[in-house]
Amino acid sequence: MPQALDTIAHWITAGEQQYVCVTTVHNVMESQRDPAFRAIHNAAGMVTPDGVPLVWTGRLQGYSNISRVYGPDLLLECCERFLLQQCRHFFYGAGEGVPERLAARLASRFPGLVVAGTFSPPFRPLSPQEDEEIVEMINATKPDIVWVGLGAPKQERWMSEHLGRVNASVLVGVGAAFDFHAGLKPQAPRWMQRSGLEWFFRLLTEPRRLARRYLVNNPLFLFNLLLQSTGIRRYELEPPR
Repeated sequence: MPQALDTIAHWITAGEQQYVCVTTVHNVMESQRDPAFRAIHNAAGMVTPDGVPLVWTGRLQGYSNISRVYGPDLLLECCERFLLQQCRHFFYGAGEGVPERLAARLASRFPGLVVAGTFSPPFRPLSPQEDEEIVEMINATKPDIVWVGLGAPKQERWMSEHLGRVNASVLVGVGAAFDFHAGLKPQAPRWMQRSGLEWFFRLLTEPRRLARRYLVNNPLFLFNLLLQSTGIRRYELEPPR
């Protein structure tokens, strides 16, 4: 987390434009199936391990310094870290009224937080004109960080397509963090998060929406990890684009 915060702080100070993929096993498996989605991750300014299984996997591969950078925690840490700099936060995504509720709760939790704006886009595909109007609306608020809560893989694709069009130093996809911190969905207890069981908690709370994600992707991830660890399958590191 300290490294992630320092990196984001540098981008804001330097006026760079980057996006952050907060990545789960689901994202990894989607990247296996979709080369374009994999390319989006490879082009990100930073990719963080959102799930504990990815932390364990990294350590098994010899990366002893890896630790979890969980999307909902990253959102809170950034709100606190950048208070004195008067960093401007824009909240884009989730259902109608959710970003406004989220912003209000965060402003109450972090007095002095600068909320540049909020917007909940329609769930249908946007026309080019609608998309351009939204970009102009976001840019008019002069945000430093745009928090994107569209869920994977939609939020990663949105960040990739809008990098350079949205005039913010950082776009961060944090998915369910909007609903968690808006108080609309329960978070797993910390002991379940630390034990790598958060997926099970979320499956119990949203079985119809998340069953395929967890009951298909998790076993496939373990199977691919087994193939890699035994040398049957090799993955070449692709250069950033």
